[in-house]
Amino acid sequence: MKEQPIPSLPGIPVLLAVIAAAVLAGWLFVTAVAPDPGVNPARIIASAALVALSVFVLVGLYTVQPNQAAVISLFGKYVGTVKDNGLRWNNPFYAKRKVSMRVRNFESGKLKVNELDGSPIEIAAVIVWQVVDASEAVYNVDDYESFVHIQSESALRAMATSYPYDQHEEGQLALRSHAAEISQHLQDELAERLADAGVRVIDARISHLAYAPEIAQAMLQRQQANAVIAARTRIVSGAVGMVEMALAELEKNGTVRLDEERRAAMVSNLLVVLCGDRGTQPIVNAGSLY
Repeated sequence: MKEQPIPSLPGIPVLLAVIAAAVLAGWLFVTAVAPDPGVNPARIIASAALVALSVFVLVGLYTVQPNQAAVISLFGKYVGTVKDNGLRWNNPFYAKRKVSMRVRNFESGKLKVNELDGSPIEIAAVIVWQVVDASEAVYNVDDYESFVHIQSESALRAMATSYPYDQHEEGQLALRSHAAEISQHLQDELAERLADAGVRVIDARISHLAYAPEIAQAMLQRQQANAVIAARTRIVSGAVGMVEMALAELEKNGTVRLDEERRAAMVSNLLVVLCGDRGTQPIVNAGSLY
């Protein structure tokens, strides 16, 4: 089912013609029943015919709002789609169903799903969509709005199970750290599911993402541990570089010459100072190391 535009007549001239016919019908009826020169059956019949014709023509009038389409059918057969705005007129036997083509959005409910690693998470998304083919929206699915909502939740579940919550390897896509890539995947998934309904997905983004309450505390502890390990790793790496630089500068300038034992003692002291959580208390040695 593909959309086929059909022409329609402007409604204002038709409405004026109907009003003129109604006025003429009233004049004919009044003159037909006047006592002089007497009742005129022909004018009464003509008046009734004009009234019936006016009512029949009025049935063909309908309005189309901006960014709205009217899907026209004749006895169950699709005829075409009218997108001209304003008061329009078509065959009174045509059935009209109006479809909004405005941009719409909704936020899905919070879904509980298992991410790639099997951990339960809560996820929700905001979907921005628009009907681009009114005939497909009307005839390809039973209720296109309900279809969009249900398929959006299905696509969100399928996407969430394809990625881990956190990135565990270098270059791995994760729900929390790669928002742009995840949104694009969700949008592509939705576009594929909603194409048959004449719907275009404009944007799809995650609006809520969190671990399920039953594991949230444990996962928070794991995240904190990972953060501490990462910070310590960076501190140790920087401290080793500073110690190497200090020893190299001392030996290059000839300020002091250290044997292996003294070098080890200095490295130990410098690492304690640089890597400790608290400030160190210096000890002044007035004698020899031995």
